[in-house]
Amino acid sequence: HVQLVESGGGLVQAVGSLRLSCAASGRACSSYGMGWVRQAPGKERESVATISRYAVNIYYADSVKGRFTISRDNSKNTVYLQMNSLKPEDTDVYYCAASSTAAMTYDYWGQGTQVTVSS
Repeated sequence: HVQLVESGGGLVQAVGSLRLSCAASGRACSSYGMGWVRQAPGKERESVATISRYAVNIYYADSVKGRFTISRDNSKNTVYLQMNSLKPEDTDVYYCAASSTAAMTYDYWGQGTQVTVSS
């Protein structure tokens, strides 16, 4: 098992930046493909970005491509989401998730961190 704790959310003005971190404990982070998923009450869940165990395969949702960057440091058991050029529509709760399979069907989730972008 792995436990995930997100940090770095907050309030930022449009076109600003935030960096989210996801610290993993328990089993090594390198055992899992990792991703960031966002969802707000009443909205559909959206997979924002995924990164394979050794960062060979990376995926971004079209809505964030060119603005967000996912990365990982397995030596620190941490995954990051650098978010630039933020828009009000990026306002959401952002969850870190871990998958033990390449299909990225997530087995473990963090508690979420709120990102609010003001216009």
